[in-house]
Amino acid sequence: MPDSITIGGLPGSGTTTTAKRLHDRLGIPYVYAGDMFRAMARERDMTLAEFGAYCEEHPEVDRMLDQKQKVILMTGNVILEGRLAGWIAHRNYIPCFKLWLTCDADERARRIAEREGDPVKQIQREMAVREQSEKKRYRAYYDIDLDDLSIYDAVVDTTTLPPADVEQRALTAME
Repeated sequence: MPDSITIGGLPGSGTTTTAKRLHDRLGIPYVYAGDMFRAMARERDMTLAEFGAYCEEHPEVDRMLDQKQKVILMTGNVILEGRLAGWIAHRNYIPCFKLWLTCDADERARRIAEREGDPVKQIQREMAVREQSEKKRYRAYYDIDLDDLSIYDAVVDTTTLPPADVEQRALTAME
């Protein structure tokens, strides 16, 4: 079993559920990079979409968050959930198991709407804005294409899978 694990995926793909299940199963500490991003948005009284737009003009925010993730990964013995966690490990030669979760966009929107109690159409609009902002920033700042999954040790499509099956596929891939 690897010392550290990164879990990435677009919103609603099941990254948080999978990270928490692996944390419970393996007893490895769990860190969610999105909490740092959300806290910074709240500090500025901005929505995630507004803060994403702000970050497009202020690359130092992303760089600071990425540095924090790098330090966490270098410390080891962690499950780090974050969109760029796998890329940060890859680019810094930090040994870990890199997992990416995919999921159909409509299913992701349905999951988020169910979790947050908002209309699916609203979630779809917000997802589109947020994902476009992230892809733009990651390409401009790091020359990272989020659609390039070649760096990952395993890619699991969660669209039709229950959480226990996603967890099991991840564990099997780590063996």
